[in-house]
Amino acid sequence: MVSASLYIHIPFCAKKCDYCDFYSVPAPVWDERLMDGFVERLREDIEGQVKTFGITEIGSVYIGGGTPSLLGARRMKDILDFLTPILRGRRRETDDKSGKVKEFTVEVNPESLSEDFLRVCVDGGVTRISCGVQTFNADARGAIGRCGGVSRIGPALDLIREIFGGAFSADLISGLPFQDRAALFHDIETLLSYNPSHVSLYDLTLEENTPLYRNNVLEKMPPREPAENLWILGRDLLESRGYPQYEVSNFAPENSRSKHNIVYWRMGCWFGAGPSASGTIILDGAALDGVPSGVSSGALRRTVSADVQTYVSGGKPEVFTEALDRNTLIKESFIMGFRYIDGPDEALFKQRFGCAIEDIVPETLRKWRGGGKMRGGVRALNKDGLILLNRFLIDCFVELDKFFSNERIIF
Repeated sequence: MVSASLYIHIPFCAKKCDYCDFYSVPAPVWDERLMDGFVERLREDIEGQVKTFGITEIGSVYIGGGTPSLLGARRMKDILDFLTPILRGRRRETDDKSGKVKEFTVEVNPESLSEDFLRVCVDGGVTRISCGVQTFNADARGAIGRCGGVSRIGPALDLIREIFGGAFSADLISGLPFQDRAALFHDIETLLSYNPSHVSLYDLTLEENTPLYRNNVLEKMPPREPAENLWILGRDLLESRGYPQYEVSNFAPENSRSKHNIVYWRMGCWFGAGPSASGTIILDGAALDGVPSGVSSGALRRTVSADVQTYVSGGKPEVFTEALDRNTLIKESFIMGFRYIDGPDEALFKQRFGCAIEDIVPETLRKWRGGGKMRGGVRALNKDGLILLNRFLIDCFVELDKFFSNERIIF
């Protein structure tokens, strides 16, 4: 029996933002037939993986991209209609017989959002909308090639509140060109006036294969140290307004945390559908030599090639599979788990690997706890420690490699 979350990647965008490193293609090049074909191929992809991996329960669904709202109301209804029986068939007897999952998120952008699209989401069991705002500053939007004008954002957020009515999240970016403290604070205060349940605040990262990097926009960027300080000021403002940080870039009251993303951060199982989508299924090592029942030996990672044309045309897209051994999975559990304010799931970690976190990186934990960068009573970084996550992980990996090389006990 496998319980897993589902990520669906919609690869279409009206225009690719200059900072974006995610796989997407311009929607205008795709005609109606090909867009419809994409939706039909998604059904086959999801049904096939449910069967292949023996998935018996789907705990959460996240439809991201790209820009899912570009599909329009009709195609989104098609997706939700074929998902409903799949979700209903993958429930426990104690679950809601409607087939609803505990969290179902759909990403939207203001310029492509419509009332009909939101009504379809409401009727189809979506519980959460995630809106890509990024900034209310027109100059900053222009500098990063963000599609859609500032004038579209407010009406879109109003529409989400009035038509959808449920939980909604919104993204902001700090460290943008032309952005100072006053501009960032204006973005945050403006967004909070719409009463979102969840806010993501990202520090802009320049990826080498993006236009923002190639076009030498660095000269318009604030110096790195002030940009980092700017993010910290934004973090503190969000916390003062009732949005505590619970992950590196995410802020929400405890009852509004993203359940789907927590599956990633605590290394649960998930499977991905759509071009470039990736999934990780944790393997049960009970049948493997030397591994007792309940202890994981590793995981299987599956990634679909970033080739929407082959995916849509009915061809066989290249699928990359990778076996993650026990030691690799331990490291990934650290990378993901320590992003989260509660840290890795300690009970699950011990169940999977037959050892406690404290057993394998005691010196690192002692050092960072002594430096005041960890929360009391748990193996987790505090908000000051999260800023230094990469340094913490380097210390962990040095100690982990020593542990792996000295390990003599076979479980």
